[in-house]
Amino acid sequence: MQVLVVDDEADIRELMAHWLRADGHDVVVADGASSALAAVDEGVVPRAAVLDIDMPDVDGIELLHRLRERFPDLPALFVTVLWDADSLARAAATGGKHLRKPFTRTRFCTAVRNLLVVAGGDPEGRDR
Repeated sequence: MQVLVVDDEADIRELMAHWLRADGHDVVVADGASSALAAVDEGVVPRAAVLDIDMPDVDGIELLHRLRERFPDLPALFVTVLWDADSLARAAATGGKHLRKPFTRTRFCTAVRNLLVVAGGDPEGRDR
């Protein structure tokens, strides 16, 4: 099972994926909701999702709702620069965690490891 990383900014998405792979995780990247859902349709079974909130078409919060139709207990980490009251309330209602951009590699990898503890199994992602 993989960590699904969804962000419409290629540099940020690839940096997060690089950090997670270096931390020992199997990572699937997507540039938005459509490609994330297509990956799931093709057999990706995420252990956790890292989602940007501010994306064109479908935001990360709505994407999490759609992912949870298939994976009801999917833990999520929202990463974004948007922290207005509405975004905070909507993200909090999902039970997802959040990390404000910009963040350090250590803070990011620790937050993902904590998600994987919630998901059960090895927090290093090596129980695949």
